[in-house]
Amino acid sequence: MLSQRVMGRNSLRLPRAVRQLATHASAPAKNYPSITPPYAHLLKQLTQVRQILNRPLSLAEKIVYSHLDNVEEGLAGGGAIRGENYLKLRPDRVAMQDASAQMALLQFSTCDRPTTAVPTSIHCDHLISAFSGAEADLKRAIVSNKEVFDFLESAARKYGIEFWGPGSGIIHQIVLENYSAPGLLMLGTDSHTPNAGGLGAIAIGVGGADAVDAMTYTPWELKAPKLIGVELKGKLSGWVTAKDVVLEVVGRLTVRGGTGHIIEYFGEGVHTQSATGLATICNMGAEMGATTSLFPYTTSMRSYLHATNRGPVADAADAAHAAGFLSADPGAEYDQHIVIDLSSLEPRFNGPFTPDLSTPLSKFGALVKEKGWKDQISASLIGSCTNSSYEDMSRVASIARQAKARGLVSATSFMITPGSELINATIERDGIKADLEAVGGVVLSNACGPCIGQWDRKECKDEENAILTSFNRNFKARNDGNRLTMNFLASPDIVTAMAFSGKLSFDPTKDELIGADGKPFRFTPPVGDELPATGFTNGDTSYLPAALPEPVPSTVLAISPTSTRLELLAPFAPHFTAEEFASPSTPLEFKGLKCLLRIRGKCTTDEISAAGAWLKYKGHLSNLSENTLIGATNDENGKVNSVVVPGEAEGTFPEVAKRWKAAGQPWMIVTDHNYGEGSAREHASLQPRFLNAKLILARSFARIHRTNLTKQGVLPLTFINDADYSLISAGDAVSTSGLNALLRGDLSAEVKVIVQKPDGSVVEIATEHALSKDQVEWIAKGSALNVIKEKAQAELNAAK
Repeated sequence: MLSQRVMGRNSLRLPRAVRQLATHASAPAKNYPSITPPYAHLLKQLTQVRQILNRPLSLAEKIVYSHLDNVEEGLAGGGAIRGENYLKLRPDRVAMQDASAQMALLQFSTCDRPTTAVPTSIHCDHLISAFSGAEADLKRAIVSNKEVFDFLESAARKYGIEFWGPGSGIIHQIVLENYSAPGLLMLGTDSHTPNAGGLGAIAIGVGGADAVDAMTYTPWELKAPKLIGVELKGKLSGWVTAKDVVLEVVGRLTVRGGTGHIIEYFGEGVHTQSATGLATICNMGAEMGATTSLFPYTTSMRSYLHATNRGPVADAADAAHAAGFLSADPGAEYDQHIVIDLSSLEPRFNGPFTPDLSTPLSKFGALVKEKGWKDQISASLIGSCTNSSYEDMSRVASIARQAKARGLVSATSFMITPGSELINATIERDGIKADLEAVGGVVLSNACGPCIGQWDRKECKDEENAILTSFNRNFKARNDGNRLTMNFLASPDIVTAMAFSGKLSFDPTKDELIGADGKPFRFTPPVGDELPATGFTNGDTSYLPAALPEPVPSTVLAISPTSTRLELLAPFAPHFTAEEFASPSTPLEFKGLKCLLRIRGKCTTDEISAAGAWLKYKGHLSNLSENTLIGATNDENGKVNSVVVPGEAEGTFPEVAKRWKAAGQPWMIVTDHNYGEGSAREHASLQPRFLNAKLILARSFARIHRTNLTKQGVLPLTFINDADYSLISAGDAVSTSGLNALLRGDLSAEVKVIVQKPDGSVVEIATEHALSKDQVEWIAKGSALNVIKEKAQAELNAAK
């Protein structure tokens, strides 16, 4: 039975391309029941959890376990849960950004559901490219992406989904301002969804198929995460910010260290920071592969909820906190324990090309010299979902005012991305935007922009150059399409101050600049306000959707049959027929697969399914598949996007994959560690499946990508012995042994990969599947969506 929902009508329309700021209207009263976690139910569930586990609980355990569909079944009588049990959970909310929402909604539309089972929102933030400034960029994006925005709007109207149009802001900032709440369990179709943990929520980045689970009232499955406890001592001061805290943690844990874990922060240092600072820290937990990150309920969270017109949510959270729900129990234990002294921390740079290469500011100049990098910054960029709060903007404005007083303007291009219309309108009213523009800053649209590769950059094409950003991710070619661009991640304060020098070696905490009067000066540490003294102003309120709009079933999804950007999905066929399953004597094994490629080193979702210019095809699987694995490095020849199979001409990955698909040749690939690191984009799993991939054998997988593969019916296996990676080459024939037992219900079955080399020799490789019962069913039926549709049909038949 679908959960009951509070309905309200909403007339959906795209907002004006230009904000009208003659007046600053107050936000309409919010639909508080829809944005307040069901604390009474969760506390009742928590009582059951305590009875079964009978031990002190961490905050993460309280929130996750209280959202179990069945507490007794999920906790299986107590004992070891973390890292062992698969949990079936009931999320409270779903949020989707426009690039990933297209595929999620196309999948949801096949499920024959009249509306979403939980409150759901769509956020148009990924399809706006930065070029000349906010107004012109937004106008251009609305025109060039009209058919996509029309489709998303029509789906929102049809299914009763809240629609935030282009220019309203970045999904994670909008969620923080409107939906996140202490104790909430939310899924978001973006890897940086954990940003909402800044308000004490468990917010998890997932693929669209996972979102469809929640939207169709299907229990969402998650392997019970282990816990990393990060204890914060002391207090931040001077140039050190929350961004430096998470840059330090990423440097310690590396891009793989958080996989399978929730990072839970605690200690005295938590309570001295703003809620938006805590969100910055949670945001970059994704760079460690963490399931999510979160903080206990604090007074700064309460203040932020009141400041964003959610006083009733704060009051309900106060009561839940008093009942012991929103903080860890004394004596709670973690699987790892890290201590960070905020008082001794210094600003940091992470990069280039990976977010875990961390260097303190005091040593960065020496590193620049040691590496022989050109001592020049080509561009400075601040904002994005990670660092675009009012506090961030007010602090950098204090630096800009110091520079202006000395007659300086930025020595580099200097771009600012506000996180939302709320932030944009408020910093305009308070003169912060003017302060930044006065020193050469260009304010971009309220959108993701350069952070995700939506940057129409003209300079430094195919040249080695260095940019400084306050973003969260810095893989090769991610920001501007140039694999030689080195992106160093830092706080907005450091990025802004260094923009006035233009040199990588400049240390704003101690080095001097020369003012227009010829006199040297040194920046004083930045200062800013956690929240605006006179409150937030909403700016253009046409962006604001009604809470939980009533679905309009008669709405036709806006998809043209001739579109090159949107395409209705056809279900993936099962790997085996119903007759084969019905015959116990028929072995359900993959036979005659061919290895298409062995991939060397880091292969992120950016390499598997590039963003940037390809974002326009996110709703058209056939066209998007033309970029499949074009960023991957062939381990056998060292080339990027090169496939060499004995007896065949060298080709790009998409060329060979399409050729094999047309010939009916199923294939597999071999990959290195942490395959699928980075974005949550499920296209990186949909595209190989569409091109006839059946198996991916890796040294290890990133969490989200591994789940996405299983959702689409691709079998993910890992090597028992890492050294076996080199035993498979392109063109080898590959079969499985033991898959039959697994697909017929034996979860303990050992699956082996049998490799036949061109010379006739055979190699047998031991693997681990680590699949749950539900994941096995997804593989068996060809996709999770096939399972959902089958169950929905069974429900309809039973109701007749």
